[in-house]
Amino acid sequence: MRYPIDNKNNIDKSLLFWLDRFVKSKLTSLSNRQVTDNKKLSQIIGKLNTGSSSMIELKDLCKEARKIGLIGINTYINPLEKFYNYIIAFDFKSLKEIDEEMLSEFLASQTGSLSDATKKNHRMAVVGFFGFIDKQNEDSSGNSHQFRIELKNWGGLRSSTATKLPAHMQDKELTRFLEAIETTQFKDYAQAKNRLLIKTILYSGMRVSEALGLHVKDIVLEDGFYIFYIKGKGNKPRVAMIKEEYLKKDLHEWLSIRDESVSFLFQSRTSKPLTQPYVSYIMDKILMVAGVRKEKNGAHMLRHSFATNLYQKNKDLILVQEALGHADLNTSRIYTHFDKDRLKTAASAMDNL
Repeated sequence: MRYPIDNKNNIDKSLLFWLDRFVKSKLTSLSNRQVTDNKKLSQIIGKLNTGSSSMIELKDLCKEARKIGLIGINTYINPLEKFYNYIIAFDFKSLKEIDEEMLSEFLASQTGSLSDATKKNHRMAVVGFFGFIDKQNEDSSGNSHQFRIELKNWGGLRSSTATKLPAHMQDKELTRFLEAIETTQFKDYAQAKNRLLIKTILYSGMRVSEALGLHVKDIVLEDGFYIFYIKGKGNKPRVAMIKEEYLKKDLHEWLSIRDESVSFLFQSRTSKPLTQPYVSYIMDKILMVAGVRKEKNGAHMLRHSFATNLYQKNKDLILVQEALGHADLNTSRIYTHFDKDRLKTAASAMDNL
């Protein structure tokens, strides 16, 4: 039987609902050769079927399962307990607000002092949990929400499989990309809107979801800068600023033709909010015109490009954290890998010998 993503009154209960079912799936799939009390195991699974009342009760059920021989359950419940406590601290309205970047931030903040083996277990538990939800959720129309969490490029591990740096554009590529924003052809109605959307993300480092969530009232012009009042993850407010000269022409053109009855800044021709797949479509067209190809060509690359340039010009990690809205400084630390001046200093280490 499948269930809708948000099947309870709040995210706390919805998350616990899915954790119950995921843990039950693990208890029934883990090797039971060492189980000493099958009756007890059946009782635990029965309780999970009816649903635990709290994370504490779920953790206690897992402890009971471990005592009768299902030792492997700790690999999942310990990381997922941390994840549960991390997520409910945010004021989320839906589980759909959770994305891969937030999960990377969770892992970075919660596993920094742990061994690589334990970090791998945390990643495995999180990926397994969301993979389970991907397969088991379905709404009343028969549609399912797909998180598609992979965390392949999560930088918390020292192993070669998890140390890839985030894809970003070099200066020459950025120059070509900016030119392509102006020359890529879209339908007349969408031309200014698409240019404005991509520039807004590129010049501020906003997440795609944050840009799509902007309302017209969230933008104020002051002293030659557009000030954006953003609702970040967990509805945490922050401010971004973009120079007026970068957006003025496209913003004025788009505001003159958009449906004023809709509060969202970016909208479709039918006055509906834009979607992330639409932004990916825009990116693909512009990147093709620019002749830029990366391992990951999505709009999130714009955020990485902004952050990389911001750090290279200012060498201020706190500024990067604040600009990007990272909850943990360790998440921002990845951009120090692009500090060419520091690398040049390292390259000169043997000069005096």
